[in-house]
Amino acid sequence: MPNRKPAVTVVVPSFNQGRFLKDALRSIASQSVPTEIFVMDGGSTDNSVSIIRNWESKLAGWRSHKDDGQAAAINEGIALGTAPYVCWLNSDDFLLPGGLGKLVAALERHSMWPAAYGKALHLDEVTGRRTPAWVEPFNERRMATRCVITQPASLVRRSAWTAVGGLDTSLKMALDYDLWWRLYRTGGPLGFVDEEVAVNRNHDETKTRIHRRLHYKEAMETVRRHHGHVPLKWWLAQPYAVWWKTLIR
Repeated sequence: MPNRKPAVTVVVPSFNQGRFLKDALRSIASQSVPTEIFVMDGGSTDNSVSIIRNWESKLAGWRSHKDDGQAAAINEGIALGTAPYVCWLNSDDFLLPGGLGKLVAALERHSMWPAAYGKALHLDEVTGRRTPAWVEPFNERRMATRCVITQPASLVRRSAWTAVGGLDTSLKMALDYDLWWRLYRTGGPLGFVDEEVAVNRNHDETKTRIHRRLHYKEAMETVRRHHGHVPLKWWLAQPYAVWWKTLIR
């Protein structure tokens, strides 16, 4: 859509995810709303750069070199854009047709929402099975017991993103969970859109599978920082997620 101003800045952080990258880029480029896409590659050694070069004419910008991590790369990419709405899509996830349009429409209808999020599906890379991700309407008490927002299905107002300073670059795992809390504390509840908008791909190389212990540590610190205390659920669930799920991988 070369003659239309971009409505959404989409940043794609990636590192050695060439086997998924094309699907992610295609899903963004085919959205019904105009986008500006920035690929922030961390210096991949697989076929990622060749894929990015093939897509260069459809990108607003890209780079490939060692960086300071996912959060810093996303902040960098969003700062390059100009669209009124912003998001990021990890290179192993993808958007469903019309997904971004549904989120943009919701934010335009609800001017007080700092961000909006919809439903998402988990795609099992081995079986190909799609199952609903755990997503529910925003509620602080529920957010304190689990993250009720799936990141690929989210969209943030640029003004709200700027107000909170983007992502916390000190975080490696809970960077999105922390962002939702800060958006809520400064701008009010995030809006829920009761429609499927994205797919989260599950495979053995995802950060949450490889670094379960760090994931729980950062998530629990995030809850304590923003909610004041850590609900018992986190202490009960952590041993199962860290030990048993690792055992059965």
